[in-house]
Amino acid sequence: MKRSIIALSAIAAMWSSSFASTISQEDLMKQIEALKAQISALESKVGATESTSKANKESLEKMMKGETPVTVSDERFKKLEKKVSRIDRTAKTAKIQSAGDNIKWDIDFRTQFDNIEYEHVSGRKTSNHNLLTNRLWLGAAYAPNDHTVFHGKLSYNKAFGDSANHNQSNTNPGYANFDWVTNENALDNEVKVKEAYWLYKDKTLFGADIPWTVSVGRRPSTDGLPINLRNNQRRNSPLSHIVDVEFDGFSIKLDTEKVTGFTGSWFKICGGRGLTNAKARFQNDGTDYAEDDDLNENVDMLGVIAVPYDDGQYSVHMQYAHAWNLIGFDQDSLTAFNNNYGAYLKNPTSDNAYAMQMSQPSFKDVGDIDFATILFKSEGIGNGISDYLDDTIFFASFAMSKTHPNDIPGGMLGTDESKTGYSYWLGINAPCPITPDSARVGVEFNHGSQYWRSMTYGEDTYAGSKIAARGDAWEVYRNQKINKALSWGLSYVYIDYDYMGSNSFFGADGTPYSIDSNYAKNTDAVESAQDVRAYVRYKF
Repeated sequence: MKRSIIALSAIAAMWSSSFASTISQEDLMKQIEALKAQISALESKVGATESTSKANKESLEKMMKGETPVTVSDERFKKLEKKVSRIDRTAKTAKIQSAGDNIKWDIDFRTQFDNIEYEHVSGRKTSNHNLLTNRLWLGAAYAPNDHTVFHGKLSYNKAFGDSANHNQSNTNPGYANFDWVTNENALDNEVKVKEAYWLYKDKTLFGADIPWTVSVGRRPSTDGLPINLRNNQRRNSPLSHIVDVEFDGFSIKLDTEKVTGFTGSWFKICGGRGLTNAKARFQNDGTDYAEDDDLNENVDMLGVIAVPYDDGQYSVHMQYAHAWNLIGFDQDSLTAFNNNYGAYLKNPTSDNAYAMQMSQPSFKDVGDIDFATILFKSEGIGNGISDYLDDTIFFASFAMSKTHPNDIPGGMLGTDESKTGYSYWLGINAPCPITPDSARVGVEFNHGSQYWRSMTYGEDTYAGSKIAARGDAWEVYRNQKINKALSWGLSYVYIDYDYMGSNSFFGADGTPYSIDSNYAKNTDAVESAQDVRAYVRYKF
């Protein structure tokens, strides 16, 4: 026991003199706990034994020879105890200053090259073979206790350099900086808020064994399952087949496994607001922030996400959502603009360009829509067939949309009738056969019907949302890990459109004219799109 005390004294002395040096918090706390345990043992033994300085000296000499342990006096022990106590207090202060009471940050920085090309009905091609972008996400989190958490994410997304008109936001006609896609488009130099929400959680609900959470703020509503697989990142809340768009709102989640008996089951109610019709501040009549009857109604969404079964390998995911007062263009204003646009294509004079600019249609409240989707996912194919198949992910998703148009000209999607569309999405994500421990490859296929309509404006694909495609879309990709923080990736997306309006809004501008129609020929619609991209990504 006395040998331990000498060692303890040496450690305490060394610690007190070199505490300012670099010591990891984890190692420091482990050593303090070890000291506490030794002190506890000493208290029970030393209290029953009288020790003298002579005995200490003799025992120390013997201990140095490896013969006997050392005893310690009560006075010496008290001094040692005080010293360790001071170290303990200092360590707690260091813990608070280094992590405990501060926001924890993470970094996701991506530099990307895109080669984009569009082929029009006329055979004309529009392209950018050298689009370079930087995207930075700064994630923030803080949990002062076991029940409350804050999450935030700041975003910067910009093309290299300035644009030709010295306005990288490209706000003419004004959709690039739309609130739904603020952080998915290459805009300007500003850092914007992508996510900011608080979350409260508990293990019981009104005494019942139902873990639950409630959250309000700027939602983590992009990069949900299954688009997160090809993006090589953790999934967010909504199913991205029908919702991949930024918005502000709330969620309430209940873990229902112990109530229903279904493995891994949970249920979530979520909702939000995409647009507000509140007036701006400093109105001449003093009605700041009042509802503006001249603007569109608030665009709101309410939905339910449910996982009835998830055993870690096989899972089923479902989502239903209803959105009110969606925006689009009425047929009359759109026809006037298209006529001017057609004249400009045939004769691109300044007069025709001015006429086209002046006839830009304005948004109208065009109606409501229902969305529904169901997804099956398998993390591992079969059971023990091979290590490769055990690490392979397969998913199949089916989605539907149903419009409820208002009585404005053109209604929703070019008709005043309610229309149902559907889409299916298949994908496989597996270890790369060449480097299975550090790389993954994937293949995905999407198909959308004539009246298919999703809310996926936030999809991070510069050639347009493949999820929204009315036609067929293919993607192949590879994500390669270099080290713990650095990775690179390659992907190729090809979209073959059967109908127009795939990524438009919900009014007459979303009319699904056939690519073979005279309307498509007159407007020289895009028939196909492709995007070859390569990126390097730092994530830590």
